[in-house]
Amino acid sequence: MTLELGLNQQPAHTRQGSSIGQPLTRRDGFLKVTGAARFAADNNPPGMLYAVLAVSSIARGRVVSLDVEAAKAHAGVVEVMTPLNRPALAVDPDAKDHPFMFRLDLLQNDGVRYPNQSIAVVIAQTLEAATEGAALLSPRYEELPARVGLDGAKSFVPRGVGVGNPAVQEKGDVEAGLKSARTRIEATYETPAQYHNAMEPHAIVAAWDGDRLSIDTPSQGLAMAQGRIAGLFGIAPQNVHIRSPFLGGGFGSKGMISGPQVLGILAARLVGRPVKLVLRREQMYGPVGHRAPTRQTLRMGMDGEGLLTAISHHARTTSSTFDDFFEPAADASHTLYASPAIATSHDAVRLDTGTPLFMRAPGEATGSIALESAIDEAAHACGMDPLEFRLRNYAEVEPMTGKPFSSKALRECYEQAAEAFGWASRPLQPRRMRDADGFLTGWGMGTATFPALMFQAEARAVLRADGTGLMETGAQDMGQGAWTAFAQIAADGLGLDIDQVDFRAGSSDLPNAGIAGGSGHTATAGMAIHNAGAAVIANLADLATGDEASPLFGAGNEGVVARGGRLYRRDDESRGESYAEILVRAGLTEIEGRGKGAPDPASQETYAKHAHGAVFAEVKVDPDLGQIRVTRLVGAFAAGRVINPRLVRSQYYGGMIWGVSFALHEEAVTDRRSGRIQNANLADYHVPVNADVPSVEALLVHEDDPYVNALGIKGVGEIGITGTAGAIANAVWHATGVRPRRFPIRIEDLLG
Repeated sequence: MTLELGLNQQPAHTRQGSSIGQPLTRRDGFLKVTGAARFAADNNPPGMLYAVLAVSSIARGRVVSLDVEAAKAHAGVVEVMTPLNRPALAVDPDAKDHPFMFRLDLLQNDGVRYPNQSIAVVIAQTLEAATEGAALLSPRYEELPARVGLDGAKSFVPRGVGVGNPAVQEKGDVEAGLKSARTRIEATYETPAQYHNAMEPHAIVAAWDGDRLSIDTPSQGLAMAQGRIAGLFGIAPQNVHIRSPFLGGGFGSKGMISGPQVLGILAARLVGRPVKLVLRREQMYGPVGHRAPTRQTLRMGMDGEGLLTAISHHARTTSSTFDDFFEPAADASHTLYASPAIATSHDAVRLDTGTPLFMRAPGEATGSIALESAIDEAAHACGMDPLEFRLRNYAEVEPMTGKPFSSKALRECYEQAAEAFGWASRPLQPRRMRDADGFLTGWGMGTATFPALMFQAEARAVLRADGTGLMETGAQDMGQGAWTAFAQIAADGLGLDIDQVDFRAGSSDLPNAGIAGGSGHTATAGMAIHNAGAAVIANLADLATGDEASPLFGAGNEGVVARGGRLYRRDDESRGESYAEILVRAGLTEIEGRGKGAPDPASQETYAKHAHGAVFAEVKVDPDLGQIRVTRLVGAFAAGRVINPRLVRSQYYGGMIWGVSFALHEEAVTDRRSGRIQNANLADYHVPVNADVPSVEALLVHEDDPYVNALGIKGVGEIGITGTAGAIANAVWHATGVRPRRFPIRIEDLLG
């Protein structure tokens, strides 16, 4: 099944001409608000059983025994899967041969590598029976001491950080730059472990038919998941059909298939019936990735004019004991501020945790809160306004590489956001403003940036003899409105009104749309859709211009323009005909074209491609209790061509609210004795609620980028975090005179 979004599922937005740039409402919104949208766990095929994970309560050691007989004695329990009876796999789940293949815990042995690791799967007639059966297993362990904390093991320099980035990079002589500086600052900042808490937990409904596998599961990358599953089970990728029409949030955690999802597939193979497995909230704290903690030290030197002479940014982070992913936090200092000398470096320790992975703005979120705090400290040390200091050190080319930017409207972002916020009336010194209730008031700012990424994608376009169109690509929508934006690009590329275009997505049997990650999905799949539209129009034009009966005969492909379901001669628009007329005369019911989206290697080498923004924050702090409230956020962002301003603003709001969460709320607390996470639930792991969300304003700054891709699109999903968290930290300093260097900011940090 694929999702087809058509007229009957959404309000009409009929408009002549291009759909791009129009603030259309979400095409999937009607399905969601009426409950018609089916997420993975909503599927219940005939004969389905329920699976529940039994997970480790220790961080390190081995399982000595499980009371399988007690669990199987439960009336509703059908089977218990353990390392002793787990179906065989074609590939070792600990094998790893490319950067996006991470090791999985699939009951390959009795070892325990982190808390909440799966140690058995109970399969039953009902969810309740499976849950009770898992409790009856009563595991016994041979436990070893847990390694926890940034100082919990010997540090080392990893071979790389992020996805293949060098752990150490340097330009110029940093030590000489610091030595020659008139003013220097040095500060260390700590960020905590953070865990994905999408509304929809990881889930899977799996059914086997011989060597063919049908799956309903949330996935940010259908083709990648299809290939990984096929490899694990030794079957052809086309024998794996994944349906993922709706995701209740992903944020990176659903980019790769996870161990619990594969265990659901194994359980279905073991019992020979469809199986549903859904993680409980606390079970997401371990096997599906998280953001690793960091300790970052920044050193900066400035001359007598407030110009940077050197930036040194070192980050310590963590990974698991059995796999490699290292948060590239220090790399945030590569792209923003001009300095003749820049050095970034990373080291790491291995802990008894699940492997950290991609979490919204990986590296940029953690690195920017430290960088923007340090830039504020540097401005204060120079006696300068924070905005003036940033403008003084504005980078006209990418500082680390010297490449020109493909486009950069950051000055305009500063100007528009500062004016809307009223920054000009901010006192330079801290602790100078109070409101009518006596609360300390502070204003802070932060610069936002995120790379403009693109991956590989494909799409198929069809024009039909009834005058309608179809666009197909295996795209993902995590709630950001991708299907609406893609439908707008499709309508534009096909020369049709959006109401005349069927858009199909969310299934692995459609063309590969790449991964919905890195804020690159709209650019990547959007370019594939755009190119597929161009291809089918070209094929249609070939039909018409080669047909003597057509008024377009002899015009040539370049001499034809498509608009409103018709082709026109470019040199004489009084001569044209409809798509339907061309196809009917040719005896065709439809015609198709295919397109690809991919980054241009030449421009990648030539230009630095980034989106930019500026965020200004107001906070109020109770002078007696130290309680902090963010009361106002204003952000201005330049991210290339805007496909749908309504959806783009929504993404900025989400990112800015995530920044509030980063600065003031989110932290996974680990018991240093057991290694277990103490707040693995939404009651104790704090994220913002409505009462925490301030007045938020997002300004869209116009920016044309002729080099980033043919559509001029940059991503908007993650950039809102990168300026906001630092802006809040700086506002807290401005209110209190106390510089936050540990996040989230605690009351005791302000009162101590």
